Amino acid sequence: MNKCLIVVDYQNDFIDGQLGFEEAIDIRDKIVEKIKDYRSNNYDIIFTMDTHEEKYLETEEGKNLPVKHCIKGTEGHKLHKSVEALKSPKDKVFEKQTFPSLELGKYLENKKYDVIELCGLVSNICVISNAVIVKSALPNAHVIVDAEATDSFDKALHTKSLDVMEGLQIEVVNKK
Repeated sequence: MNKCLIVVDYQNDFIDGQLGFEEAIDIRDKIVEKIKDYRSNNYDIIFTMDTHEEKYLETEEGKNLPVKHCIKGTEGHKLHKSVEALKSPKDKVFEKQTFPSLELGKYLENKKYDVIELCGLVSNICVISNAVIVKSALPNAHVIVDAEATDSFDKALHTKSLDVMEGLQIEVVNKK
């Protein structure tokens, strides 16, 4: 079986920085465990990183979410240290200027993954939008999101996004 783990935007600004929220650190151990498991089985691991420039507030996203975050070169842009420590030079990293990564989708459409699992932040924004990209790129892959390895600052939207992903034939595991 050919599997891949996608760690979505587990960056400092979403954990304890500009857009941080208390529960974001609570999923750290689950994400670390997944990375170690995929690595020990020699499966691929991909990281996405929300990446903005100083002129972020002038972008469409910045006008709708006027909080400077994940500015390239800042501490907030970096992956959380527990995750960064597990990153390998062979891992693919996609820096993305908005919620999903079209570049990720283009990369995946040439792969033969049977299973792709996503984890990270934020469930109702970047995780769901990248899950849709994955499903579009590889419609016959089994796509999984672990509810214990993603979260949101908005609990109602978190729950709704998990429901929407299930409606898109994405398996949501550990949903409470």
